[in-house]
Amino acid sequence: MSPGAADPVLRCASCGAGVEARAVWPWRCPNASAADRAHVLWPVSRLRPLRPLDDPNPFVAFDPALVWAEMAASHGMGDEERHALVHDLDRAVEGVDGTGFRITPLLRADVLSDALGFDRDGGVWVKDDTVNVSGSHKGRHLMTILLHLLACERLGLAEASRPALAIASCGNAALAAATLAAAAGWPLVVFVPPHGDPWVLARLDELGAEVVLCPRRPQDPAGDPCIHRFREAVAAGAVPFGVQGPENALCLDGGRTIGWEVIEGLGHLADRVFVQVGGGALATSVGLAFAGAGIHPRLHAVQAAGCAPLTRAWERSRELGPQRAAENWSSCMWPWESAPASAATGILDDETYDWLGVVRAMAGSGGSPVVAPEGRILEANELARATTGIDVDHTGTAGLAGLLTVRDEVGDDERVVVLFTGRRRGAGR
Repeated sequence: MSPGAADPVLRCASCGAGVEARAVWPWRCPNASAADRAHVLWPVSRLRPLRPLDDPNPFVAFDPALVWAEMAASHGMGDEERHALVHDLDRAVEGVDGTGFRITPLLRADVLSDALGFDRDGGVWVKDDTVNVSGSHKGRHLMTILLHLLACERLGLAEASRPALAIASCGNAALAAATLAAAAGWPLVVFVPPHGDPWVLARLDELGAEVVLCPRRPQDPAGDPCIHRFREAVAAGAVPFGVQGPENALCLDGGRTIGWEVIEGLGHLADRVFVQVGGGALATSVGLAFAGAGIHPRLHAVQAAGCAPLTRAWERSRELGPQRAAENWSSCMWPWESAPASAATGILDDETYDWLGVVRAMAGSGGSPVVAPEGRILEANELARATTGIDVDHTGTAGLAGLLTVRDEVGDDERVVVLFTGRRRGAGR
């Protein structure tokens, strides 16, 4: 399954540099540095049948198309050994969380479709990732990083001592990271804001993660102080175990499984996909999955009015053109100036770190960004829970808020996909 020795499995969208399958630590573009972070590696699409393997675990089902698996294969790890590694880790995850990785459902939400006035040919299809590991989609991004690390251990490519994993988050990404780290017995440091969610902090403690509070320092540059401390830890030797593509490209590798499942469920029949955007890794991953399969439903990236840096990046990139936008990263994306605010707390990233992938996915599909007013954020969550029975949080229904915001522009016969990405904190399964 491995490409040729010189064939890149990752390529930088900014400078074009390639990373081959045999690279042991393929986190970042080889041309990136602390002084020049305007680089992001994207998985190189390889045309293969979707879900070539009949397995309910997405990391086995889509194994032939995943970068981590190509790396392992290039060093001699065979199919059966890779699949066993996935299943072993999945059982350990299930032992910690009560839930393992499974392909999640994509179904037409009939009551919701009727409530929004769609006809029988159209409607809203909901992909329910609240049933995923730790109650959100975030583990999908992180699983491929951890599989890569464990494969390197088995292949004798890693040092004897395990470097700490590091993540900047106090939400679903932190919970997913702590769940996976606990399952693998790998040390994890989580950088959180001073006033993090008490429920999340308690759960991180239960899972054995080291939590570091990150108040803003006078000497800090603009942006999230948690990200600054995270980058300092990575510079000191920690493994970037987060969901920002520029920090670790393998998070986009695993995220593509979500897009492939949408394609399996609706394929060429989908007209639009609304994806909530904070850091942008999810929308980028879904866009890469669609583009690699030659499927181009209109992708709409949804942000809350209380924090919407992506829209100005979209407008600026349209002025510059795709390549010039990539080369002028800082003139397209910079931290949101006012204090981010919304009930959809999981998409309040100061920056859309994966903005370039989101912008290109929208441009390539004829889509556009949507800024949802806070009233729509609240309305979408209430409507979603009332009509579907899914115990989803406000972040998880922000994509639906985007649909509500532009409903007048969507035909009644269109087939629309929304992603429910996160379960309410502390809610039952």
